[in-house]
Amino acid sequence: MTSPFLSDEWMSAAKAIREKYADQATKVTSSIRMNQVITDVPFGDGTIKCFLDTSSGDVTMELGELDTPDLTLTTDYETARQVFVEQNQAAGMQAFMAGKIKVQGDMMKMMAMQTSMPQDEVAKKIAAEIKDITG
Repeated sequence: MTSPFLSDEWMSAAKAIREKYADQATKVTSSIRMNQVITDVPFGDGTIKCFLDTSSGDVTMELGELDTPDLTLTTDYETARQVFVEQNQAAGMQAFMAGKIKVQGDMMKMMAMQTSMPQDEVAKKIAAEIKDITG
């Protein structure tokens, strides 16, 4: 069953996938605490606030906001979907250059995220399963 990216159902299913592989997943090498403001969301009130936190060594992504983030990233829904679900880093770079991604805070943390996130076989399995649940 698929659910819209960032919907409550999607967040729960994505968390369950990450938990399923928790004992096999490679730890994230950088601590990144990032709030995200996603605009132009095709459901709800049109804006979603969520966060990504790797300070434990694991990827935690939840709805809501961190009190003391390293940075806050604001972008539109389609760009967020391209970067987080499709893992299309080129689309992310193009969106950033076009001003579709705005960053407040520690830009170096955002850049570090690209190289610190695991890219091994388990990470690829997690990404593929998350992509499969995304409607």
